[in-house]
This record gives sequence, C-alpha cells and structure tokens, in this order.
Amino acid sequence: MSKENTSIHDFDFQIICEYFSGLERQGPGSPENTLKALSFIKGLSDHAQIADIGCGTGSHTRVMAQHISGQIIGVDLFPEFIALFNQHAINLKLEKRVKGIAGNMESLPFENESLDLIWSEGAIYNIGFERGLIEWKKFLKKDGHIAISEACWFTDSRPAEIEAFWLDAYPGIDTIGNKTVQLMKAGFKPIAVFILPENCWKENFYVPQKPLQVQFLSKYAGNTTAEAFVANERREAELYEKYSYYYGYAFFIAQKI
Repeated sequence: MSKENTSIHDFDFQIICEYFSGLERQGPGSPENTLKALSFIKGLSDHAQIADIGCGTGSHTRVMAQHISGQIIGVDLFPEFIALFNQHAINLKLEKRVKGIAGNMESLPFENESLDLIWSEGAIYNIGFERGLIEWKKFLKKDGHIAISEACWFTDSRPAEIEAFWLDAYPGIDTIGNKTVQLMKAGFKPIAVFILPENCWKENFYVPQKPLQVQFLSKYAGNTTAEAFVANERREAELYEKYSYYYGYAFFIAQKI
C-alpha cells in the first residue's frame, strides 16, 4: 500500500483509540438519522434484546435507548471506548438497560436466535458487509431486524483519485444497489434504505476533529506515527470535501426472513 493511500487500519490501535476517545462520535452520523433508521423498525417490546455492534463510546446507542425500551448491549473492540460507553450510560441513568462489553465482532457472545435487533453504525466494514450479514444473522430471532450504515458509491463511475483511496481503505465498498442485493442474498428482506446527508460527515465528524488534532499534535510533537495519523485524517476530510457527490454512508434496514 502506498503512503498516499494509507488506511486508518495501518496505525497502532492505541493511537486510534486515544484519538477517537476525544470525540463525541467515532464516525459520521447524527441523532436525527439514528432515529430515522429506528422509525422503520416496528414491534420492539419492553423485553426486546438489542445488540449494537461496533458501538464506540455509544453516542448513537444513547439516542436509541432514550427512545425505545428493551435491553441494549454495546460491543466494541476497544476497552477504553467501553469504559466511556458505560460511564455515559450511568450519567443518563440508563445503566439498568444499557451495558457495554469489550469484544470482537468476529466472535460475538450471543446465543443463536436471541436478539430482536442488531444495530451497527459505520462499523460492519471491519468484518465486511457480506460476511457480517451472514455471520450475524444467526443471532437474530425469526423476523428480527438489522440496521446498518455502510460506505457506498452513489454513482457507477467516479474519479480515479477517490476510487483508489477507497479501494485501498475498504475494497468491499460498492453501490447501494449491489449492497441491497447482498442483503437479500444473505437472507434479509429490505425495509428501507436512505443516504446520510453531508452534515453527518462534515459538521458532526470532521469539524470536531480540528481542535482535537491541534491538541494531539502538541501532545505528540515529534512523534511521526501520531503526525502521520493526523495527516491521514485530514486527507480523508479533504477527499470527502472534494468528492462527496460520489460516495458516503447509506443506512440499510432489513428483516430476517
């Protein structure tokens, strides 16, 4: 992989964790779009069992918990994120219904057919969209739901610069139409698909990073790894500013057949 197309996955986990722990969100999104996705899911009871996979520090999990009943378990690879997740739940007096656990999305700790809803905002790419759908489906009850935001192309062709960047960072990126076909082949009935607006990326994700980047570089002055990581995040934001017409996140809501 060329230095120009370095992915976030090429950096030390501790650098990634410390950096994103300082942000409200660990990826693009908004409370409004979390609730929009949630509005398509009917029939969740007070006893619903919900898993939020790749929950980060829980910004969208808390939005869900304040609008639905049921038990929510957040799973994330980083224990530091989970510590913040659980503290936020305590602060909002949600700890009886909302709990975070450290874990790997490749080996989730759920019983087969035990979940009513699987949620994952901007995280399934870590395992791959198709693989995640196939492997996570067994945890859902009959007629259970899945709601996932995923990086997608919005056009059938796009400039070479942004195509090279994404094919290095996430070769699984594809069009919304092809992702919908993958969803159906995995055994789900699509209920709704919508595109996250640009403010979910710009105002809610990239802009809050700017003051954090200054602090981070000051703390790690002379640390080439930290400097390269910040440079990578800045380049990603610049590419989105330049090419947002061609790609972004789509939210997929579907029901297990």
